[in-house]
Amino acid sequence: MAARDTEPRRPRPPSGWRRLALRLPILLYRAGLGPLFGKRLLLLHHTGRVSGLDRMTVLEVVSFDPAEPSWTVASGFGAGADWYLNLRAQPQTLIRFGNRPHAVTAHFLPPEEGSDIMAGYACRHPRTARRLCAFTGLPVAGGEASFREAGQAVPFMRLEASGGYGRAARRNS
Repeated sequence: MAARDTEPRRPRPPSGWRRLALRLPILLYRAGLGPLFGKRLLLLHHTGRVSGLDRMTVLEVVSFDPAEPSWTVASGFGAGADWYLNLRAQPQTLIRFGNRPHAVTAHFLPPEEGSDIMAGYACRHPRTARRLCAFTGLPVAGGEASFREAGQAVPFMRLEASGGYGRAARRNS
């Protein structure tokens, strides 16, 4: 059996009005309303690997570590998502978290770490984790072991702040 046959079948990215609805948060960020999303979403700027054009997408923050600082995000549509491939080609980029911009570098996490991340996320947000797994075609029985298995199939990355962000944040606290 080919490896491709064992991967979960991912849904196609949305189109039409669903795509517009999912892109609405970008407009809210552009209008300066990013703080409405609290610490659950961030706006990712990335450069098209083929076009070279600036692109944007809003991602859910799976976890945030203010001490480092770093943000962990996941690609629900798999490793073939355009934003994910763009970051693979150029990992240094910018995010907007709340109303603050941050220069970050993307670090792609191994499946074993994704397993731990997904299990932790499912403990913090059990209903959302089940819905996300169902939406992305990952079967889960609801137990920790099934979320760990799902986490191995989801590409996770950590966006780590560059520059003196951590020192400045601690001084202002």
